[in-house]
Amino acid sequence: MITSMSNAQIKHIQQLMKKAKARRESGLFVVEGMKMFREAPKDRIEKVYASTSFLESGDNRAVLEEKGFGSESPDMEEVDDKVFRSLSDTVTPQGILCLVRQVDTPLSAMLEARQPLLMILEDLQDPGNLGTILRTGEGAGVSGVILNKNCVDLYNPKVIRSTMGSVYRMPVLTVDSISDILPELKKQGVRTYAAHLRGEHFYDQEDFRGKTAFFIGNEGNGLSDELSGQADCLIKIPMQGQVESLNAAMAAGILMYETSRQRRKVL
Repeated sequence: MITSMSNAQIKHIQQLMKKAKARRESGLFVVEGMKMFREAPKDRIEKVYASTSFLESGDNRAVLEEKGFGSESPDMEEVDDKVFRSLSDTVTPQGILCLVRQVDTPLSAMLEARQPLLMILEDLQDPGNLGTILRTGEGAGVSGVILNKNCVDLYNPKVIRSTMGSVYRMPVLTVDSISDILPELKKQGVRTYAAHLRGEHFYDQEDFRGKTAFFIGNEGNGLSDELSGQADCLIKIPMQGQVESLNAAMAAGILMYETSRQRRKVL
């Protein structure tokens, strides 16, 4: 049992939770809670840490054993309650966290869908927005989410929590520059749309039943002129009152579900 906060494993977990650089270098990220443990693909779980009080429950031990992380497993560690509380990123820790291996999905795999739907995010900074886009994207049938390197780290604990498990299932790719992938999208016949205040048409006046990608920009500044200038079409969401723009995740959700609605009508 780990009883010291100076334990090397504890310090490693703390680094992973606080620093994107540590996550990148190790290729790991931290997830907390029973739901996130249950949904994590077993072949991606590197190590499981459970508090002493968590392990006092027979039901909890059964869940661990069912997934192959019983008391005899070398990949499961018991952690003193006080030490575990120092690790947790939540107000009321559930007593279980695990280290999970990161996965990048190649663009080619995202484009294998018959009619791909991609969300391409530029400089998004809010962890809640990114997590919500992943979660909503899974619900709307999105083929993949692409981030440029200036976006908030996908594996930030706040992003992970807000995905509610979708981080395991939604194909995601991080690229140095979005411009680098645009020639391949064009080659594959993907039509790109930029959500922009200067959009010529409202979003629901366009046809998204073919291969489609949406550009979503930074919360404060929107899309860069460079990227919006490379889109095939600028679209806008109608606004009333004095509102100039919507929250990035809300705008993305509207576009994803409009696409889903159009495609449902075809089936």
